[in-house]
Amino acid sequence: MTSIPMRNPLGIHALVWEGGTSPEEVRRAVTATRDAGYDLLELSLHDAVSLDAADARAALDEAGLQVACSRGLAFDADVSSEDPAVVERGAALLRQSLDIVEALGGRYLTGALYSALGKYPTPLSARGRANAVGVLRELAAEAAGRHGGEGIALGLEICNRYETNVVNTARQALALADDIGAPNVVIHLDTYHMNIEEDDLVRPVHEVGDRLGYVHIGENHRGYLGSGSLDFTAFFHALADIGYTGPITFESFSSAVVAEGLSNDLAVWRDLWDDGMDLARHAQGFMRAGLQAAGR
Repeated sequence: MTSIPMRNPLGIHALVWEGGTSPEEVRRAVTATRDAGYDLLELSLHDAVSLDAADARAALDEAGLQVACSRGLAFDADVSSEDPAVVERGAALLRQSLDIVEALGGRYLTGALYSALGKYPTPLSARGRANAVGVLRELAAEAAGRHGGEGIALGLEICNRYETNVVNTARQALALADDIGAPNVVIHLDTYHMNIEEDDLVRPVHEVGDRLGYVHIGENHRGYLGSGSLDFTAFFHALADIGYTGPITFESFSSAVVAEGLSNDLAVWRDLWDDGMDLARHAQGFMRAGLQAAGR
């Protein structure tokens, strides 16, 4: 009997739909995600104070959608800082984020969990890296016991040099994960960041191998997939090479949707789209076709 490959859950970032996470915004994002044919909605926790987790979970369950959460930290709540008070504020944010993921019924908390999200003026210090390792080791132990022991995975998203000084390449992420030493810490590859920092889109996938736990798909300019310079064919084939079956989430930003402050943080100076549904449906078809061509 011929085996049928498991289909990757296809996700979309909520910032394609809405700039915040109020109950009304989340429900609109859930409905749009379902209507565009996706399996998973990724919620950014940058606006966690507005998020009603119980209401969001009810909407997600009604739509039959999986959920993942992502976040970066702030410079005054940075676990890679040398200041113990700053580190503790970052640790508290991560613990709060873990509570939200569990309340939503999610299995992934990912992003720049190891530092602030922004350009650093100096290299990472040994003490700062040790602080990040210590916080994430404790967080991973706590995450492993969530959902009745089924656990929550922590993703180390590899971001470019202008957004962190801790993890810019797959090899650095693997080294950080090794030092944390927890099986529920996984690597999160993002094609937008890989395009800036890696030599190609294939070798890092092979190096990460079965430790890959989450994927972001984004063009080099964060617009429509296939309209930029990235070799997605090679990337999808690399995912097939390692037998990756985890989530693949489309990520794109436009200040037509994203709130002004977050647009500034993400350096969204050009709006490459203003119709989220058209963008999302195109991306869903593009990803599915690419995976099918790669034998997924």
